[in-house]
Amino acid sequence: MLPIPAEELNGSGTLGPYWTFYHAVVAEQLSRWLPAQPSVVLDLSGGRGRWSSQAARAGHRVIEVLDFRRTSEGVRLREAGLVRHVRADDLSFLPDESVDAVVAEERAMSIELMAESAMSDVARVLKPGGRALVCVDSLVLGMAILAEQGQWQHLRQTGEVMLVPWPDGSITRCFSSTQLRELLMGAGLDVEWVRPRTVLSPSTVDHVLGSDTRTLSYLVRTELDARPDEDDTVGIHLVASARKI
Repeated sequence: MLPIPAEELNGSGTLGPYWTFYHAVVAEQLSRWLPAQPSVVLDLSGGRGRWSSQAARAGHRVIEVLDFRRTSEGVRLREAGLVRHVRADDLSFLPDESVDAVVAEERAMSIELMAESAMSDVARVLKPGGRALVCVDSLVLGMAILAEQGQWQHLRQTGEVMLVPWPDGSITRCFSSTQLRELLMGAGLDVEWVRPRTVLSPSTVDHVLGSDTRTLSYLVRTELDARPDEDDTVGIHLVASARKI
């Protein structure tokens, strides 16, 4: 998830209206997406526990990789109810076709610069019929960051891999909807859908929630029930669902 700037917090230090809405959309989308029957879910979302906890509350057994990018001396397992925590830099600790679903939230495949290799590993561990939910940084976000940095010469390179340096020194990989689809198909997965995470603008959300916070559930339903085209011109993140045939 994007770092939340101080201006997006209200005076009490809680999330501002748009980010409250954003997190509610993610949670509801995951709730709708998770398997209907108790399953084994692999969570590659970075170890913050938000999505693994939600999946566990829904009755699934979860393997949460605490940090998919950093190396570790061996693999350490810890039981925590229905969630096993694993520290590893790849998925070699899992056998082929061993999980029913993979959740890669928190921009996991944008932070993982070797995303093609990571997605191939995801496809390997998925059972036939298993699904992956993947969220990545969009080209809209990447171009906005480059523009803020004055890197105008890179803004026309949207047909190529866009690697964007962040102020904290990290690098993120930004995708168009076509590139995200190609990433999933290249791993041998059948793409079910690709869409912006949110199409409602922050100003619209802030205005509506500022008038009546009880409209949050209505806004979330409106967002998720909409069926936008694969539009690269809106949204800071893209999200996709894909199935292993």
